[in-house]
Amino acid sequence: MSVVIVTGGFGALGRVVVAELTKRCHKVAAVDVAPAPPDYPAALALGGVDLADDHAVEAAYVTVVKQLGSLDGLVNIAGGFTWEPIEGGSIESWDKMFRINLRTAAASSAAALPYLIRHGGAIVNVGAAGASPAGTGMAPYAASKAGVRALTESLAEELRAKNVRVNAIVPTIIDTPANRAAMPDADTAGWVRPDAAAKVIAFLLSEDAGAITGASLLLSRAG
Repeated sequence: MSVVIVTGGFGALGRVVVAELTKRCHKVAAVDVAPAPPDYPAALALGGVDLADDHAVEAAYVTVVKQLGSLDGLVNIAGGFTWEPIEGGSIESWDKMFRINLRTAAASSAAALPYLIRHGGAIVNVGAAGASPAGTGMAPYAASKAGVRALTESLAEELRAKNVRVNAIVPTIIDTPANRAAMPDADTAGWVRPDAAAKVIAFLLSEDAGAITGASLLLSRAG
């Protein structure tokens, strides 16, 4: 049984990933900036953690290891989205997207590395197919998610000799109630179900994916 941290674990995708990993007999620690829901079905639920604050993340991961005994895997789901054209837009939107999409993944990965390097492990990040090509209004979000891909590739090379694999999933759009409400007229045919994404994440964490590192896997529903 391995210990896996899921950031953004209280969100729509995070909850499904936590459930899938728990079903596969992992001990899962869900870490999120939101308050921990009562009776949350994870081995450990830590709420109120600013995942862009490296000191807060380090302290949270010390707690995880103390309570669950080790750290073998990390899934960086925490993030957000904004649509804003450059003309008439705000530079603060760029800071926000980089903070919640890229800085969180970097801070989380850095905090997990001392534990993962000890016995080997895996990191799975969540990118976005919308990062390239980036359409109108997508620049702040797309740039931050392109950064996640760069982080994935660079960290995979950095850790290749240390038995730590780093990969990413790159979904089109996750089929969540919030996304359907935000895009009521969208064609959802290619959207990715959270349970399907969760299964790919679980695979990338597993020994079956032992030959895969530095990959960004495009996820899109067929048919």
